[in-house]
This record gives sequence, structure tokens and C-alpha cells, in this order.
Amino acid sequence: MLKRLYDWMMEKAAHADAERWLFLFSFIESSFFPIPPHPLLGLMCLARPDKALRYGLICTLASVLGGMFGYAIGFFAYETVGVGLLKLLGLWDSFPAAACYLREYGAEIILIKGATPIPFKLLTLTAGFIHMDLWTFLWASILSRAFQFMLVGFLFWKFGRPIKQFIDTYLAWVTAGFLVLVVGGFVAFTMLAGGGAEKSDRCSHATRIEKPSGPV
Repeated sequence: MLKRLYDWMMEKAAHADAERWLFLFSFIESSFFPIPPHPLLGLMCLARPDKALRYGLICTLASVLGGMFGYAIGFFAYETVGVGLLKLLGLWDSFPAAACYLREYGAEIILIKGATPIPFKLLTLTAGFIHMDLWTFLWASILSRAFQFMLVGFLFWKFGRPIKQFIDTYLAWVTAGFLVLVVGGFVAFTMLAGGGAEKSDRCSHATRIEKPSGPV
């Protein structure tokens, strides 16, 4: 079953409109879509390793633009749209902690998140809600997204064929490893949040959402 699904996605990843789908998924995932673009990016890179850097750039640009859209939702439409999105995506319980971390550490949290697979949309919506400095949010998002997507593109461009052979042979193990990575990402988000253990502990147990006191 897993192998058939893998082969089907490989076929779609090599489709003529695959780049448009990759851009769309990368854009909407940064604000409201629940499925991350990483699986599609990886499969497209597997199908065409020679275009892996191009795919990584598409993901990076679309994700940053989508992050700006998510920021706008949090800034301008938190009550009318943002709350509903957070609840629909299952991120409502994590929102107070994310707001606390962003207030305490700012760009550092966005950069740390770039090394983990936790939902980027949680940070974009939250950054808009707390009125995080827009320029800080933008440059941190660019670095964070580029770290993830361009690194994937480079690795597949450089080592695409051996990686594909390994995944073809050990698909079940690769899938299990990705699930472990997702869980580890959530743990790393808390453990690497900053140097102050007291602040980190306070944020990890935050339950109250403080409204922003002024403009960006």
C-alpha cells in the first residue's frame, strides 16, 4: 500500500504542472493549509534531481509570501478568521505558548523553527497577532524557509540518485524516521527556545493570550 502511494506521488511529482502545485501548497501551508509541502518537494526532487535547486527556491519564495499572508491574517483578522483557523488546524492550545515565545525571543524562535518540522503557520499567525516587527519577521522567515527548502534542494541536486535508491529500498524506514523527526521537532521547539530556563518554562506553560499594546 505504501509503495503504491509512493509510486503514485512520484508520477504526480513529475507532472507538467507540478511546479505550480508546489508553489500553491507552499504558499497556503504557511497560513491555513494543514499539509506541509515537504513531501511533494522531496518527491519532485527525486523525480528530477537536476531541478532540485529550482524546486527549493520555488518553495522558499512561496512559503515566505504565504507567511506574509498568515501574518496579515493574525494582524488584521485575528478575531474573525485567525481564531477559527487555529482551532480548525488543531493549533489553538499551542497558540498562547507560541505568542509568549515570540514576545520573549522574537526572530530567534522563527530561526530555530527553521530547523524543525513544526507548523510554520502557527508562527505566522501568531507573529501578526502580537504585532511583531514586520521587517524582523520577514528576514527571519526568509532565512528559516531557505534553510529548510534550499538545503533539501541542494542535497537532492548533489546526491539525488543515491538518495532515491536508498528511499526506494528502505521506504518504510524512511517513513518511520520522518514521523520521529516530527515528534522531535516539537520537543526541540521547547528545548531550544533560548538560554533562559525560567522564561522557557513560563512560555511552555502559558495559557493566557495577551493582546498587543500598540502598532508594529
